[in-house]
Amino acid sequence: MRRRFLTLLLLALGAALLAACRGAAPAIAVETTRLDLGDVANGVVVTRDVVVTNRGDGPLVVESITTSCGCTTATLEPMTLAPGASGTLRIAFDAGAHGPALTGPLVRQVFINSNDPTRPELAVELAVNVTAPVAEGP
Repeated sequence: MRRRFLTLLLLALGAALLAACRGAAPAIAVETTRLDLGDVANGVVVTRDVVVTNRGDGPLVVESITTSCGCTTATLEPMTLAPGASGTLRIAFDAGAHGPALTGPLVRQVFINSNDPTRPELAVELAVNVTAPVAEGP
């Protein structure tokens, strides 16, 4: 698996280097930079998809995706986008990650780091209001 990762990384870097030599540059774009999740009961996991597009004329290589908190995870498929291509950023927020007592408004971020020369880091913000856990029946 490590060998496959290194091979893919070298191919992506080679494509980016070739594009840079030709003067081609990627340009990352997302359909939204802010998601309002509304009210979410503590203990519920909410997922949302955001479309990521390469509007440039060189391959876009997403080098990493990080989040501001362990309660939020994100993945992008695929991690390399040809010019004009799009991928899906899947974001999951776990409203119960901080325990059953946490309620109230929260803001979290997902950071996309790429080889876009003008926007190497792009943030997608999540706003949520965590409500009391839903009581289970008898």
